[in-house]
Amino acid sequence: MPSPADTVLAYIQAINRHEIGTLMNLMTPDHEFVDSLGVVAAGRDLMRQAWIAYFFMIPDYRIEVTGVFFQGTSVVVTGKASGTVAVRGELPPANAWEIPMAAQADVRDGCVARWRVFADNEPVRQILNRQ
Repeated sequence: MPSPADTVLAYIQAINRHEIGTLMNLMTPDHEFVDSLGVVAAGRDLMRQAWIAYFFMIPDYRIEVTGVFFQGTSVVVTGKASGTVAVRGELPPANAWEIPMAAQADVRDGCVARWRVFADNEPVRQILNRQ
């Protein structure tokens, strides 16, 4: 079985490749996603729909990892997230954003049970409000 850090890095690779099937395979059935405002989305099926919608809205979304820290089954990654908010399938340069971010993951049985994001998403919200 991969280490918790390896599981989280594989999870991020699946996000960066927008591989929904791989993401689902790396989530526990009771997976919880906690966004930067503390809003919780629970369940792998709900997260499938959420990631599909997010990749449609931000088709070039990616996470760049600069640090990985772990203790037991808890893993923290630091880095940056970036993307462009799409408008009718186009990626206007004015809608590109990049923000520092961190995420904390709890890994269970080789899968991500909880993924919590820490980031200031205000630049993204401002772009969405302009649309």
